[in-house]
Amino acid sequence: MNCKKVLVIDDDEMIQEVVKNCLEDLAGWDVVMANSGWEGLTKVVEEKPDAIVLDMMMPGMDGLTFLQQLRADSETQAIPVVLLTAKLEFTDPQRVAKLGVIGAISKPFDPCKLAAQIATFLGWTIKN
Repeated sequence: MNCKKVLVIDDDEMIQEVVKNCLEDLAGWDVVMANSGWEGLTKVVEEKPDAIVLDMMMPGMDGLTFLQQLRADSETQAIPVVLLTAKLEFTDPQRVAKLGVIGAISKPFDPCKLAAQIATFLGWTIKN
């Protein structure tokens, strides 16, 4: 079985834990965590994830800067990104399209539906 690998970048440890548990337990995906945009850029190169779940508001390097860096590198520019954000303007479909991400989920989110929402954006199936 080809297990999908998802990089979750969020500075909130509680959110990290909830997202990790949802994606591993409900979808069967391998989840790698990063606490910041800078750490996320390192993990993208090291781990070569199939997709990224990205928080937009983080100290140091915010989600927009991370996206610019990700898209500037030919090795990482094609990795699909789903936003997980409390900023409602980032969930607007036109804004999502402009950012070059495949979807956005607003915080607070429903943990029971999170894996299915991400799978829908990515066109992936989840385990039963």
